[in-house]
Amino acid sequence: MATSPTVLAGASPAPSPAPASAPAPVTVPVAAKFPVVQLLIAVVAGVVIATLGVGGGVYYLAHTGRLPVQGGAAQKPEVFALSATHAMVLEPLLVNLADAGGSSYLRVALTLRVADVVDKKGAKVNGEKNKDDNGTEDSVAAVRDTALTVLGRQTADGLLAPDGKEHLKIELKATLAERNADLKVEEIFFTDFLVQR
Repeated sequence: MATSPTVLAGASPAPSPAPASAPAPVTVPVAAKFPVVQLLIAVVAGVVIATLGVGGGVYYLAHTGRLPVQGGAAQKPEVFALSATHAMVLEPLLVNLADAGGSSYLRVALTLRVADVVDKKGAKVNGEKNKDDNGTEDSVAAVRDTALTVLGRQTADGLLAPDGKEHLKIELKATLAERNADLKVEEIFFTDFLVQR
C-alpha cells in the first residue's frame, strides 16, 4: 500500500527552487576569521623590541664616544692629575692658651700635606729629599712660627667645642697661605691634640 503525502489545508505549497540568476549568500566559517588581536599584539611587541634595541645601541655608542654627539651629553671625563705632595711633620708644640687666668695650655703635633713646587723643567724644587737644604728648614721654622701665633690666640672652650678642631684647621690654613705664600698647604692633620685646663 502506497501512501501519498497529504496536504493539509491552509498550508503553503512547497517552496519552489530559487531561480538560477540570484546568487546564494556566502557564509564564512567561524574558524577561518583573521586573528586581528594576535596580529596586533605581535606587531606592538616587535616595535617595542626594535625600539629598545636601537635605543640601547645609540646609548652605548654615545657613551663610549664612538657616536659624535652635538652638545655635552657624552663628553669624556676630565682626567685630573694628582699634584705631587710631601708631608711636613712638625715637632709637638706646647702653647699657652688665651684663657683668663693663663693656666690653660695646648700640646699639639701637626702634619701638613704640602704641594711640591715644580720648576719649568719639571724637577722638584722642594720636598722631603731636600731636608738638608736650608730652604726646607727655613720653611719649617716659618710654619712653626705661624702655628704658634695662631694657636696662642685660641681658648680652651673654643678648641673643645664640637667643631673647634675644624675651625682651627681653617684658620691655620688661611694664616699659612697669607704669611707663607710660596708654601701650598693642602691639608692639615692633628697627630696629637691635648688641651689642659
